[in-house]
Amino acid sequence: MSKENEEFSTEIVQNGGGSLSFSVRVRPRMPDFLSSVNLKYVKLGYGYLITHRLYLLLLLAPPLLAAFFAHLGHFTWHHNHGLTEALFISALFFFFFLYLYFDFTPRSTYLLDFACFRPPNEFKVSKAEFIELARKSGNFNDTTIEFKERVLKKSGIGNETYMPKGVFRPNYRTSLNEGREEASMVMVGAVKELLAVTKVRPKDIKILVVNCGILNTTPSLSSLMINHFKLRHDIHSFNLGGMGCAAGVTAIDLARDLLDAYPSSYALVVSTEVVSSSWYTGNDTDMLIPNCFFRMGAAAIMLSNFRLHRWRAKYELKQLVRTHKGMDNRSHKSIHQREDSEGRRGISVSKDVIEIGGHALKANITTLGPLVLPVSEQLHFFTNLLFKKRKMKPYIPDYKLAFEHMCILATSKKVLDEIQKNLELTEEYMEASRKTLERFGNTSSSSIWYELAYLEFNSRVKRGDRVCQIAFGSGFKCNSLVWKALRNVRTPKYSPWIQDE
Repeated sequence: MSKENEEFSTEIVQNGGGSLSFSVRVRPRMPDFLSSVNLKYVKLGYGYLITHRLYLLLLLAPPLLAAFFAHLGHFTWHHNHGLTEALFISALFFFFFLYLYFDFTPRSTYLLDFACFRPPNEFKVSKAEFIELARKSGNFNDTTIEFKERVLKKSGIGNETYMPKGVFRPNYRTSLNEGREEASMVMVGAVKELLAVTKVRPKDIKILVVNCGILNTTPSLSSLMINHFKLRHDIHSFNLGGMGCAAGVTAIDLARDLLDAYPSSYALVVSTEVVSSSWYTGNDTDMLIPNCFFRMGAAAIMLSNFRLHRWRAKYELKQLVRTHKGMDNRSHKSIHQREDSEGRRGISVSKDVIEIGGHALKANITTLGPLVLPVSEQLHFFTNLLFKKRKMKPYIPDYKLAFEHMCILATSKKVLDEIQKNLELTEEYMEASRKTLERFGNTSSSSIWYELAYLEFNSRVKRGDRVCQIAFGSGFKCNSLVWKALRNVRTPKYSPWIQDE
């Protein structure tokens, strides 16, 4: 391992005699994005670009048809066929090619609106209260409590996040009933708000995709939504589980494909994570990290590819890129659910997760680059790549030229700091992520929607702005979305960022 990818950090180590001590270990960090570029992902990005550009042939159809009709009219007029025949033949060809154009041109996916659930104030937990409740529960030893205090101090999380306080009961064990109650509260709350904003009737929703990493029940959470909102009997419903914080983007991808199969439909996507089901009551330090960061939350998103909805939608989906590093064993095991030596279940987070996540992010944005960067930046990149001197670091494109806003999954302050440094982002680009981490903590797959809600609440999104959402998850995965604002987005009536009265 090169020195560029290492850093010193303290770690709790158990000696052979059973006592605990502190030691200094070399820890991997996020890789330097400027050190190398994997051409495999550049090639992949241009492959996507070429595939998309094939549709330009269809876009050129209207002007070509206009020229054809003009020549056809000129021909029929000068050959004494009469104006009526010319108009009839022209109209026939026009409607025929118009049918082919709309039938073969891929439909855009529109985001009509979205909603993020804010739990009642009774679920608010400050960092001090978190530590006090954990200590009183008797589920953790003194070393564990001290570890949690250190993590929370540097986490970037504020004092108004939301948690189910039942997890602090003595001898707490996860249960299906508590998991279902939490899931029902946050998911139903988000969907109700979304339906109120969009005015979409539940019976008009044809596609439903729900994602939740840890809680997987029978009947499924998607079935819970169908039952509660009395959705149609022929709805195409899917329930994604075990896919971590990146599953929200995966759900959008699945909904988009289903909209292509069932055009002119509404697709409802619900993203959440259930804290009461992921809570760990043991003392293994690698399984305590999720306890410190995960908080309650859910987001509901309404999509459509009905062409006329362009005039009422907020955003149009421009790009979606998914990167999976699961073929590598270290990446595959970096975040996984397991049981400790006492049979307590929790989520284990590897000490290498930041480095692994960095490699996944690097691969993802390298693939995304050709799809979103200006031509000038791409030419600069390739010129530098072809003519650079030996041992010179390759030029990394300025991604700030591709997006006006970025919503990076609010994992932790350390991760956000590393991403900001490697992508050379300004504080303005990081503001939504940092504010969301402080106010709501890590709400898993719904986090990127709380960030977009922050931008909307502060009237940052203008017509034509491009918004990039980036999420990470177990596997290891890095997924990204690019939306284009179709109008100036005004401060919404409902928002999780509205201050309590």
